[in-house]
Amino acid sequence: MNLSPESQGSTDSARRAASRPDYSRAGDLSRTLKLLETGGAFPLGGGTDLIPSIRESVVHPDVLVDLHGVAGLATVDWRADGSVEIGAAVTLTTIADDARILASFPALAQACAIVGSPALRNMGTLGGNLCQRPRCWYFRQRLPCHKHGGSFCFAYDGENEHHAILGGGPCYIVHPSDCAVALMALGATVNVVGPSGDRRVPIDEFFVLPAQRIDSENVLAAGELVRSIELPAASSGGRQRFDKVMPRGAWDFAVVSLASARWTNGAVRLVLGGVAPIPWRITSSIEEDVASGSLGPDDIDTLAERAMYDAAPLAKNGYKVDVALALLRRAIADLNRA
Repeated sequence: MNLSPESQGSTDSARRAASRPDYSRAGDLSRTLKLLETGGAFPLGGGTDLIPSIRESVVHPDVLVDLHGVAGLATVDWRADGSVEIGAAVTLTTIADDARILASFPALAQACAIVGSPALRNMGTLGGNLCQRPRCWYFRQRLPCHKHGGSFCFAYDGENEHHAILGGGPCYIVHPSDCAVALMALGATVNVVGPSGDRRVPIDEFFVLPAQRIDSENVLAAGELVRSIELPAASSGGRQRFDKVMPRGAWDFAVVSLASARWTNGAVRLVLGGVAPIPWRITSSIEEDVASGSLGPDDIDTLAERAMYDAAPLAKNGYKVDVALALLRRAIADLNRA
């Protein structure tokens, strides 16, 4: 039987209402973790990714556990040595507008300032930004791809202009977080809390490739929650920046982004976004060569090309290699300045 548009709309509305999750606001961390141990419970911060994911049937939570008001999740705590701990529920606007973060960790402030629209930055949280789901249109349309339990990547031979050129397979998503790219360049640590207690995860180990784990983009286990993110004193100051190329010039996800940092101890980190299923850190040997300094234009070109040596673009996203090379050349030249 064919339904009229009006009947179809009523059916869709009824289906959404029937699948609407319950809501709980615990108020303290202990109670929050207890609720998250329940199967089907999802933490709710700003909701800028979770709510659309529910509407698109990407996730199907039974209960949303509101993190607002949980002590310690929305604070910024500076240490005497210049390191800082930022609660997972701190908004992106708060970070972007914090004068001390801008002075000490400008790459992070710049990344937060360019996420989405002002309204999204006012709502979105640092923890939520790190843990958001990929924006692959096949995944979001609920097609039976690898991430939905299928055995096929629709993007591989399909519309793949925004997909991965590094680290792909069997799924070719790109990680959507700008903040994660900056945090990796700054050597952040992710503090996780859950049923088994607290653990500290270097951000280089927080994200996982599809070949390692297809059902998630990070190492969080059931019931675990990002509590805070720490930035070390060693990456404070120095020379750092965040660059982002977007399709529309504003309020969009990165085609390619790059966070670059020369720490006060001379170490260099280069991390690409928009090109891989995880924030893609450039090989340490290349970072060390950049840190050595005294690079001429030919040296800079060679290092940038080495950084993209393993790129394997799909049919429609080879342009990303050129964009990444341009960003790398500019960043390496900037880090090489006296």
